[in-house]
Amino acid sequence: MALNMPTFYKRTGSAIVFAAVMLTGLLWDSPWPFLALICIINVLCIKEFFALLEKMAGDEPWPVWLHVTMQLLSLFLLVALSLPSGVNPLQQPTNLIFALLPLAAPLLLMAATLPVKNVLPQVLKATGALFYITLPLILLAKMRQFDVLLPMAIIALIWINDTMAYIVGSFIGKTPFSSISPKKTWEGTLGGALLCVVSMALLGHNSESGKVLSYTNWICIAGICTFFGTLGDLLESKLKRMANIKDSGTIMPGHGGFLDRFDSMLVATPIVWLYIYFF
Repeated sequence: MALNMPTFYKRTGSAIVFAAVMLTGLLWDSPWPFLALICIINVLCIKEFFALLEKMAGDEPWPVWLHVTMQLLSLFLLVALSLPSGVNPLQQPTNLIFALLPLAAPLLLMAATLPVKNVLPQVLKATGALFYITLPLILLAKMRQFDVLLPMAIIALIWINDTMAYIVGSFIGKTPFSSISPKKTWEGTLGGALLCVVSMALLGHNSESGKVLSYTNWICIAGICTFFGTLGDLLESKLKRMANIKDSGTIMPGHGGFLDRFDSMLVATPIVWLYIYFF
């Protein structure tokens, strides 16, 4: 299978712009630009996620007020839990709980007024967005506070894995990887993973990153990003197949929507955080 150059250039250009914007936010010597960036990502990913679920289940779209409430709730949690304690007015748990009450009231109203058979699916839909999208972005911000190299590495590794898997699969890919995503091949998947680990091995060997994490830990993080990043891509592909759509959106050339671009990162980030926390 020959490499489709127009598609490749489009995907690569879009990914470079995405990486540049993310790195600018990460490296800015202030928490506010990065917070603004992840808030935008959060809003657009949740919007696409709700649209996906509605198409999957054939449900009537939520009323505008409920969409707005969920977006405000997710943004509130993102801001309250992402900012460093020194600039966070909601660092006290009591203040956080009282501030959440006005946002929680419409959700309780929804649960009280919906037919019984619809309550659980709609509650799962709402909480699913918080766990699938908002929580990973909070953890990404937390890792930035610990060491900016961590979120930078996650973003770079996801990009390398995605790009290299596409290139290797286009040239030598023959064996289908999964029926969920027919264009993926074992050759491309393994090639992308290998190049990710090699890239991190070279970076860790030739940098001072060992001051924060050991060389072995950086290799493990590379493995986590490639494995769980691929699972994240397959998860979103499964959702899109169930919704009978090709892309979650059209905002990013060559990638589709925001959820298409960040699906790998959303699944890989919590696992990297758990690895850092426990190991």
